[in-house]
Amino acid sequence: MSFGRSIGRSITPSLLRSVAVLGVGSLALLGAASASAAPPPPRDPVLWVNPHSSTLAHVEELGLTGDARDDALALADIPSASWFTGGSAREVRQDVKHAVVHAHADRAIPVLVAYNLPFRDCAQYSAGGATSLAEYTAWIDGFARGIGNKQAVVVLEPDGLGIIPWYTTYEGTQEWCQPDEADPETAAAERFAMLNHAVDTLGALPGTKVYLDAGNSKWLNVGDNADRLLKAGVERADGFFLNASNYQYTENSVAYGRWISSCVALVTQAGGALADCGNQYWNGGPANGWSGVEMSPYGRWTAGAADPALDTAGVDSRYAEQLGDVRPTTSFVVDTSRNGQGPWDPATSANTYTDAEDWCNPPGRGLGVRPTLDTGEPLVDAYLWIKVPGESDGQCFRGTGGPLDPERGMVDPPAGQWFVEQADELIDLAVPPLG
Repeated sequence: MSFGRSIGRSITPSLLRSVAVLGVGSLALLGAASASAAPPPPRDPVLWVNPHSSTLAHVEELGLTGDARDDALALADIPSASWFTGGSAREVRQDVKHAVVHAHADRAIPVLVAYNLPFRDCAQYSAGGATSLAEYTAWIDGFARGIGNKQAVVVLEPDGLGIIPWYTTYEGTQEWCQPDEADPETAAAERFAMLNHAVDTLGALPGTKVYLDAGNSKWLNVGDNADRLLKAGVERADGFFLNASNYQYTENSVAYGRWISSCVALVTQAGGALADCGNQYWNGGPANGWSGVEMSPYGRWTAGAADPALDTAGVDSRYAEQLGDVRPTTSFVVDTSRNGQGPWDPATSANTYTDAEDWCNPPGRGLGVRPTLDTGEPLVDAYLWIKVPGESDGQCFRGTGGPLDPERGMVDPPAGQWFVEQADELIDLAVPPLG
């Protein structure tokens, strides 16, 4: 899985990507610090909008005009997160400080993405990152000093737990990411050491909330995901994030996140095992007489759905029976930036691909639910736009030799660059419609 980020130094202050949610929610997500430790929060919590966002920078750099310019300007008014992707510890401290200081002056809270792990994305589309454990921990320390006693929400390392170099799952499966440059004996342990350091360092800040990577509902099974999260320190973090830069339906992400939280409670409080955790790949449980099937990502999951492949009732009832009086408490946030139409099904294409790369600039997608802290879901702290909509996931060949994206009949922009045609699609097909 790739997240389509541009590679290199952390973004400069003039290119910081930022988000805003106006007049919503309580301080549950944002964490009010004591007056002596941190400045008081805004009266009505808001997330920061940067007037010099990367979306606006694309407008100027590309000289966009007409409809393309209008699309970009419309998207620039909607919250999306600020990504920090490299640089020295000193540089990231300065860039993060620039963001949080200006956000605080605006009586707003920034959402910051830390994306600098060694071997990030297993050296694929979004290759880059720090070169060692020591370099990464120093970078995180600089990131934390940049935040200081101000408020921030930190999305910690997309793909950081979904793709781990030289990792063997709790079930004994050796994963595919095996970079030659990484030491097979230490790479996985170092990944967890880095994330635990980040959780503890960022979590110690008085006004910061930090969330760990949990991929998406079409990826890791629930038990495997819960195991990775626990090893990375989720019990000391504020929770986890789902669907970053992906397209899975919001309803499916909420159900999946609820099951991960239930699995964490099962193995840490109720005496269960990871193998006991119900998951999306077999949804049997008391409610359906233990008659399970693999759940489909190509529809919205609900309890009691007529289609068994969309019915959450079996897994829901399974956790209810296992947990008894124990209540899951690990919360999460969901990226809804591009999931209004749900995921692309390559089977609906006129073409046949050896590798459809359904995560990479899929056609016919739309903006999703606007960022909000008022989700109506007990365990869901926020719906955020973690991915900057309108920026390319990369140059997608779908198993062909390229350079064209055969599904679109054009050369896609490199990762992180502005994609005029995709921005137009996202707006036209937004659910709910873009007002």
